[in-house]
Formats: sequence, C-alpha cells, structure tokens
Amino acid sequence: MATKTAAPVPKQQRTRAERTRRLLIHLGLIGFGLIMLYPLLWMLSSSFKPTAEIFREPGLIPWSFTPENYTEGWNALQYPFHRYLLNSAIVVGGAIVGNLIGCSMAAYAFARLEFRGKRLFFAIMLATIMLPIHVVIVPQYILFAQLDWINTFYPLIVPKLLATDAFFIFLMVQFIRGLPRDLDEAARIDGCGHVRIFCQIILPLSMPALATTAIFTFIWTWNDFFSQLIFLTSPDMYTVPVALRTFVDSSSQTSWGPLFAMSVVALGPVFGFFLAGQRYLVKGIATTGIK
Repeated sequence: MATKTAAPVPKQQRTRAERTRRLLIHLGLIGFGLIMLYPLLWMLSSSFKPTAEIFREPGLIPWSFTPENYTEGWNALQYPFHRYLLNSAIVVGGAIVGNLIGCSMAAYAFARLEFRGKRLFFAIMLATIMLPIHVVIVPQYILFAQLDWINTFYPLIVPKLLATDAFFIFLMVQFIRGLPRDLDEAARIDGCGHVRIFCQIILPLSMPALATTAIFTFIWTWNDFFSQLIFLTSPDMYTVPVALRTFVDSSSQTSWGPLFAMSVVALGPVFGFFLAGQRYLVKGIATTGIK
C-alpha cells in the first residue's frame, strides 16, 4: 500500500518565512534596546535643560538648550568636580590592581595546587558570594576604625589585595582549570617553580579572564555608593557617587540640570573603559568554564 508523503515546501517560500522571522526578531531587539536606552537618553537630554523644564517637558528634545549646566555643575560643590573624578580614579585603580593580584593568586591555588581542605575552603569561599555587604559592614567599620583608616582610601583598596571578591576568584578558577596541565608539566621539567609557572604561563594565558575582572571591578567600584559613603567622611575625599549625592537638597531645591550634567560626565569613563575592553570581556565570559 502506497503512503502519501508531504509535498516539500518551496525554497522561495522558506526563504520568505525565514526573512520574516529574522525581521520580527530584529525589530523586537531594537524595540527592547530603545526601551533600555531611554533612561540614558532622557538623562543626556535633561543635562541640557533648565531645571524648571526637566519635569515639565518629559520629551527628549530640550526646548531651552542650556549647556551652562556643565560649567555650573563642575563648580557647584565645595571642590571642582575633577577632584572627585581623581578620587574615584585612585580608588578604582587600586581596586583593579588589588583584584588582579589577589584574586589571580587565590585562583591559581584553588585550580592548580593540592592542599588539605582545598574543597572545603573553596566551598566556604563560594558561600561568601551570598553574603550582602550590609552583613559585614559593621565589623569592617570597627576594624578599620581601630586601624585609623576611616576617611582614607585604604578600606576601599586594601581588602582587594586580600582576594575578598569571591566572584572573581571563581571566575579565574574556572578559566585556569580550562588551561592544559601539559604546559605546567613542561615548565616543571625545565626547572620552573610555582611562581614562574604562575607569572610566565598562567597569567599570560589568562588575559581574557583578567580583562573581565578589570572591567567588572572598574564598573562596580566606580558606581559603588554605600561603601564609599560609609568610609569617606570629608568632602575632599568624596568620590563621584558620593559627590553626586550632595547635589540633592533635602529642601527640594535641587539643581537637577547640573546634577544630570555631572552624571553624564561620570558615565564617560565607564563607557570608555568598557568599549576599550569589550573584546576581552566577551572572550573571557565565553571561554570561562570550558575544559
């Protein structure tokens, strides 16, 4: 008994359906992207509006173009805004160096060395990721106050050297585990110890993971408000997030135009650093965990 078979779909019809599907997907992604970008565009537009127009005219086009918001905001606080940018740069630079050194060394130990209690310590390290900063902020403040570190940059930099960011340790451990051990064995045959293997083999091959760590450390530290508000008490030590907070007046007389202008300025370094390292960021995330 003969069976009927379905007629093949014409190639032209399949091509048209595929194009329609791709078009709908791209339109959906563009629409979603515009929704995500709207707050940023609104802030950029508001930075060129007078304060009275910002909430009266919610559109993106400023009717009264006011570039003076940038010069006014730059000198509106007790110190020029470049002082706060410099403070943030010092904190961010120290945090990046600290995380790259401390987390990479800890990751190498977990990924390559064998010692008693290794799995237990690794599990404890992972468990610390679930601890919010609010849980440990009081003990940290007491410790740093006893060390006379309050109102200095030390509480924001020194802990990074001690590998306190478990997320980056985990990220690098997964990356290093994906590197072939044959390289380590060949180096040992040539007389290399752990220090030379770490510095001359593991670190150069771990550039994508290191770049990912640097980018995320930059973004998270630059945008960190809570820790910097707790440990930095005098205006000359304020970083950008804390300085932006001082624009907000409790008497409802906030100059929103200059505030948005300085917020745009504060976003510049983040965008620049991200664009400079996005190639390594994508590569690092894509290859992390591949064995």
